[in-house]
Amino acid sequence: MPDVTIEAADGGSFSAYVSGTGSAGMVVIQEIFGVNDVMRGLTDYWASKGYTAICPDLFWRQEPGIQISDKTDEHWKKAFALYQGFSETKGTEDLIQTVKFLRGMRSLKKVGAIGYCLGGKLAYLMATRSDVDAAVGYYGVGIDKSLDEASAITKPLLLHIAGKDGFVPPEAQAQVKAALSKNPLVEIETYPDDDHAFARTGGQHYSEASATRANARTEAFFAEHLKG
Repeated sequence: MPDVTIEAADGGSFSAYVSGTGSAGMVVIQEIFGVNDVMRGLTDYWASKGYTAICPDLFWRQEPGIQISDKTDEHWKKAFALYQGFSETKGTEDLIQTVKFLRGMRSLKKVGAIGYCLGGKLAYLMATRSDVDAAVGYYGVGIDKSLDEASAITKPLLLHIAGKDGFVPPEAQAQVKAALSKNPLVEIETYPDDDHAFARTGGQHYSEASATRANARTEAFFAEHLKG
């Protein structure tokens, strides 16, 4: 399916990659490298699991159509520059518009959200600010800075935390766990020996064992809360 166009709440529009025709929806939230081959592959993956999956371009306000990788220093510099200029508030608003668009495409029973890295933090914000039926965040960066929103979580949330995450220090991880552990809707899976992006196939810190464990738990989580 070709990319679709979604109207932003504050004017303008952005593109999104769509895959699948399942009866439940999945919003796939990008890393700092844009809607690249990795994210399109993940979107196709969730489509293969029976979801209508969609991955919106969240960097469109800075530069539409970003598709870079984690393979060169030049791309890393560009990715971090885009990340520094990114508005989490606007990005979350775009994700909420994406959920509305997805629900309007066909009669979907439920819609979930899954994000990685930058998207991991945004998946948390979708759990606090949107009406998604379930959310999963992989190694989200900066969740500790938004824990004042934790009381707004009313739907299931699963977080995968890398114990040796170079972007999320131990004290930040401890704050997240302490703030969220009392909410029965929140599950936290920790991977003590893994670094950031341990589930990114082909990445520097990829761990096949941990990625397999995390992905299996995620699949079961969404099957329970979106298809059950």
